[in-house]
Amino acid sequence: MAEGKFVSYLRVSTDKQGRSGLGIEAQREAVVNYLNGGRWTLSAEYVETESGRRSDRPKLAAALSHAKAIGAKLVFAKLDRLTRNVDLLRSLVASGVDLVFCDLPSVPPGPMGRFLLTQMAAVAELEAGLIGERTKNALAAARKRIQKTGQRGRPDIKRLGNPNGARALRGKQVGNADAVAKIKQNAVQRAADLKGIVDDIKRTGITTVRGISEELHVRGIRAPRGDTWHPTAVARLLTRLAATK
Repeated sequence: MAEGKFVSYLRVSTDKQGRSGLGIEAQREAVVNYLNGGRWTLSAEYVETESGRRSDRPKLAAALSHAKAIGAKLVFAKLDRLTRNVDLLRSLVASGVDLVFCDLPSVPPGPMGRFLLTQMAAVAELEAGLIGERTKNALAAARKRIQKTGQRGRPDIKRLGNPNGARALRGKQVGNADAVAKIKQNAVQRAADLKGIVDDIKRTGITTVRGISEELHVRGIRAPRGDTWHPTAVARLLTRLAATK
């Protein structure tokens, strides 16, 4: 039985699907059916029109940022609607936000769920590697047959490879216990956590400090010192984000 706050992420693969709503309603229904029967709140919904192979997804970044800011779980209708990119799944698991997949109810949110998702990503990566190895072996055998028979090589045979490497993200460690430095470090981290949702707000056409502060309040994002975002606090947030570019 679902309880707590949730942010949903829905994805379609093409602009045409995005405009027609094809697939979105089915995903939305899956989320509602999963949440049905408990004390829960769907705080926000983000819809992305992207290829499943791309990892630069602004709506996903905004959904992740929103969930992290309000302590919500990020819910997906289906795992294959999220990604076929193993590195992207790993980065989401490493974000610390609880991920929920409606088609995987046996995977619980929390540390155990993140562990299971990591193992699933590892299995998917192994399977992809084995498929690549079998393909290379088949191509090598084909070339040998061509050499033995004297036939010319096929122009459509291409060299295969995986250009994506794993990335390890490390934050800078503060080497002293100075309180002011620690506060500054926390503020920088807070700004980084909110980057996705601030970028999403700007994409809607809201770019002024006052407009962003009002939209953060509407989306339920709390300010560092209280519930209300004042323009001065948003200005500092934007300055920190600009410094990280």
